[in-house]
Amino acid sequence: MTGIVFHATERREAVVEFYRERLGATVRVEQPDCTILAFGGFLFGFCERDEVDDCGILTFVYPDRDAVDAASERLGDAVVTPPRENETYDIYQCFAEDPEGRTVECQVFLDEEVDIE
Repeated sequence: MTGIVFHATERREAVVEFYRERLGATVRVEQPDCTILAFGGFLFGFCERDEVDDCGILTFVYPDRDAVDAASERLGDAVVTPPRENETYDIYQCFAEDPEGRTVECQVFLDEEVDIE
């Protein structure tokens, strides 16, 4: 089983390009007004609407710190908080914003026993 999180967008083409070009997501399904992307087992979609859903955080989990640093580099000027360790959650993370202001997090769990796959 799997699931998909959908977000309303007013700029589907720019948003999809952002996730494909900067984070390496791939298009899984293209529909008349929706695009479903995949990042590993994470499925998320953007549907053209008259309003933007910009609440919540889209979190992309990486295997190590170097991969988070590389993602931060690719995100470039979209980064709002550069990579840092978060002791509360025992993670290494950075934050960015997509073209419509959604919060994007790139992180790695530092506790080797955490397995979310």
